[in-house]
Amino acid sequence: MAEEEPPSVSRDLQELQRKLGLLLESFQNNSKVVAFMKSSVGRFLDRHPFLVLTVLMFVTMSAIPVGFFLLIVVLTSLGALMGAILLEGLVISVCGLSLLCILCGLGFVSLALSGIAMMSYVVVSCLMSYWFSPRPPTQQHANIDSQLAMKFTESEKLGL
Repeated sequence: MAEEEPPSVSRDLQELQRKLGLLLESFQNNSKVVAFMKSSVGRFLDRHPFLVLTVLMFVTMSAIPVGFFLLIVVLTSLGALMGAILLEGLVISVCGLSLLCILCGLGFVSLALSGIAMMSYVVVSCLMSYWFSPRPPTQQHANIDSQLAMKFTESEKLGL
C-alpha cells in the first residue's frame, strides 16, 4: 500500500503543475497584463523581482492591520453616532419630563391663584354690597332716631 500512494500523489502534483502552468500562461497572455509589462513601471518591476516580492508581501501583510484599523474606525463612528442619538434621546427625555413637571406646577399654581381670586372677589363684593347698599328710608330714619334718642338720654344723664 505504501508503494501505491506515491504514484497517485505524483500524478496529482503533475496535474496541479499543469493547471498552474495554464493559469500563468493565460494570465501572461492577457492584453492588460501585456500592456502593463510593456510600460516603464512593468519593465522596472520585471528587472527587480526582489523589490516586487517585498512590496507584494508588505501589501499582503498590511491588509489585516489596515482592515482592523478601518473596522475600528467604522465601529467607533457608529458608536459615536449611536451615542449621540442616545445622548440626544436622553436630553430630550429629561427636558420633556422637566417641561411636564413645570407645566403641572404652573397648572396647580394657576388653579390656586384663580381660587384665591374668586374667593377674594366674592368676599369683597359681599363687603361692598353690605357697606354701600342703600337701606330703606324708614329703617334708615329709625336707626338715626334711635341713635339720637340714645345720645339724648346719655346727655340728660350727664346733666347737660
